Amino acid sequence: MATPTFFVTMKRSFADVPVDAGKVSTTEFLEAAESLVSLFDLLGSAAFTVVQKDMNGNIKKIRERQLANAAISSTLQDIVLSEKVEKNRTATQGLLWLTRGLQFTAVALRKNVESTEELNESFTKAYGETLIKYHSMVIRPVFKLAMKACPYRKDFYAKLGDNQEAVKQELTTWVAALEEIVKVIQDFYECGNYGKGL
Repeated sequence: MATPTFFVTMKRSFADVPVDAGKVSTTEFLEAAESLVSLFDLLGSAAFTVVQKDMNGNIKKIRERQLANAAISSTLQDIVLSEKVEKNRTATQGLLWLTRGLQFTAVALRKNVESTEELNESFTKAYGETLIKYHSMVIRPVFKLAMKACPYRKDFYAKLGDNQEAVKQELTTWVAALEEIVKVIQDFYECGNYGKGL
């Protein structure tokens, strides 16, 4: 009997994050983001620690804001709007950077699932299309090293589950949901210029 796929065992999929009238539910989003960070464990390289640490740090910033102001933090948009008038917009910055990391992951996995290329190719291309423009000359080599350290495609997919047909189907659904949520957040930031100065 085949073992359940990674996507069945994760705490929450992006496909299960409520988005109502263009607003993303905070609690479920953070659970799905934490599950995504655990996906990097399957890449099996210490080089990805920097990526995970960055994402976890940003998740923590958003969660701390949510816990401190539960009444006005039910959606990500509510958090950003509540911080708009404050000098220190920690959660807004955290969400901005977390979304960039999520977009990078979505682009990389979309490229990989729709091709036969190796993971290092997909992740390197995705990095060039997403995060590189935000990173300094000091950070870029660290991320480029992580891309080179990706496992072979076949090994990564084997870790996602025994039934490769189910893995591909669930990965495709998961990536599509992730892309949708990333777009909702990016559109929100853009329309209100909430990322300015962050």
